[in-house]
Amino acid sequence: MSLAQLEALAERRSDDLCDIGSTSTEEIERMQLATMSSQEYAQLYATYISHASQLPASHAKTAVTETAPIDNLDAEELLIQTLSERQKLAEVGKLVGMARYALGGHDTALLQDTRRRIEQFARSLPEKYRGAEIVKAATAPEERGAKLAELYLSRAYKLLDEDYAEIPRIESAIRELKEE
Repeated sequence: MSLAQLEALAERRSDDLCDIGSTSTEEIERMQLATMSSQEYAQLYATYISHASQLPASHAKTAVTETAPIDNLDAEELLIQTLSERQKLAEVGKLVGMARYALGGHDTALLQDTRRRIEQFARSLPEKYRGAEIVKAATAPEERGAKLAELYLSRAYKLLDEDYAEIPRIESAIRELKEE
């Protein structure tokens, strides 16, 4: 759900929408708390809607019966939208490590969940960072995947920092690994 959709939903429901401003990496715990609170609120609201549809007709005028917007509300997506590109890349890096750990431990459930989360972050990044390639490399079972993921992340940070001189060396290393 985009910020515009969230604002429209708040307007329709006469809810308040709080702008907490920009966040720094030190405030991640606060953002996680906000995410958990949002998820709890969404659950309470969904429960309310399910019970409101069972109210007598006299209460029907005050009961809101539209549940589609809340079903589309994803607190993690909202959190991702508030992060800078550097913060998103940092999260992708952490998740790549988690994916490699899951592969090493043959934990398919953790790997699937981690892949989903990397994909979520990758979709929010500009195409120039090659998020799809990072996902593919991070979840590849062979050791070459780990090296490729590391190179793609290194390339992404070089792009972010506008350190273009190092990119040809990294691109060459990526090509060599892909050709093996």
